[in-house]
Amino acid sequence: MAEDKDAAEALVSDLQKRITEAFEVFDHESNKTVDVREIGTIIRSLGCCPTEGELHDMLAEVEEEEPTGYIRFEKFLPMMTKVLLERRYRPIPEDVLLRAFEVLDEKKKGFLTKDELLKYMTEEGEPFTQEEMEEMISASVDPDKNIVPYKEYAALMVVEDY
Repeated sequence: MAEDKDAAEALVSDLQKRITEAFEVFDHESNKTVDVREIGTIIRSLGCCPTEGELHDMLAEVEEEEPTGYIRFEKFLPMMTKVLLERRYRPIPEDVLLRAFEVLDEKKKGFLTKDELLKYMTEEGEPFTQEEMEEMISASVDPDKNIVPYKEYAALMVVEDY
């Protein structure tokens, strides 16, 4: 039983070290606070992929009652430790991501055109912001052929598990 407890404590300690290191990258003033707009980046750098709605809920949990535009480390650490321990907001596995692209590729060409990708991003599911669309286009579209070779793109999107 003591070994299990030691292993659990080691896991929590390791997670909290990773959370602290990720937080400190964005703590530009070294005062244990980060700009609220950086929280999504910190959370994603820890291998979590929440939707914008889930991210909003997480922020509501750690923001001050009178929002200051900053998130304090002492509030972020316990929330993020719990999220990581519960393995919430895990990224989609590569095979599932690939199947999603294959469903969109109705003619089974092995790629989507830039126009097809834009259509799906604007007309289906949770809408993307203009910035998100530009980022995805620049990351996924082969500039010479103007297509998304989705097998290669899906492999790039996979987040290493911890």
